[in-house]
Amino acid sequence: MTGLPRAGSTLLCQLLWHHPDIDSTGHSSPLCPALNKLRHQLSDNEFLLSQLDVDFDIVYQRLLNAFRGFINGWIAESESAWVVDKNRGWLNQLEMVSHLDPDCRMLVCVRELGQIYGSVEAQHQKTLLLDFPDHLANLSRYARADKLFGNEGVIGTPLKAIESLQEIDKRLQDRLYYVVFEHLMSEPVTVMREIYKWLNLPEATFDPKQLKVKAHESDSYYRFKYRHKTYPEIQPPTRHSIPPRIEAELKKNFAWFYRTFYPGI
Repeated sequence: MTGLPRAGSTLLCQLLWHHPDIDSTGHSSPLCPALNKLRHQLSDNEFLLSQLDVDFDIVYQRLLNAFRGFINGWIAESESAWVVDKNRGWLNQLEMVSHLDPDCRMLVCVRELGQIYGSVEAQHQKTLLLDFPDHLANLSRYARADKLFGNEGVIGTPLKAIESLQEIDKRLQDRLYYVVFEHLMSEPVTVMREIYKWLNLPEATFDPKQLKVKAHESDSYYRFKYRHKTYPEIQPPTRHSIPPRIEAELKKNFAWFYRTFYPGI
């Protein structure tokens, strides 16, 4: 589970949890960064490198076994057919994950960019005495938007990764399923039915007005700027009003995104 912030991943995890064959906690996971750090550390290990020099195939297979063993150990307590692991970092790791697990699938949550910005800004106005993790509170709205959508911003980084996914080969693209926030909110039953079909699972019924609710992930880690509340009922999201200049710049700077996911805008 991955995608843009404020784009419905918390709700989607909650809905997936209703299926008896899916284990979905809804919490962001350390598995992705752990695998990346393991790869970095092992790649710099002189003993491993010397072993690869001597017998590459056997040692590389050991690496493959070790990474798969780490993943299997992480989810060992689950008996479900599918286990959801949520982290925005997965967007840049599709090739590695497919190498480790040929059966992997990646759900990617997207939302109209202006409303993502509007959602973040609305939450900031409720918590003005708390700073963002990347210290944006002292900036103007326009400067804050530039930082959020910059190449290293909370929105810009996954957005850049989604753009790069449009260029990967067909075999990998078939592992991706884009979940459009607006569609999920307006037709949740239809969206979930299609996701279950994509995962080769039987349909699981649920009532959008009577959802099961469990504890959401920590908001303090994000300084309460990116809330993760779960609710017993799906309700239409608040429509955020954003400055026209910011809206125009988003549509200009990320025209590929609107062409791909919102061709009617």
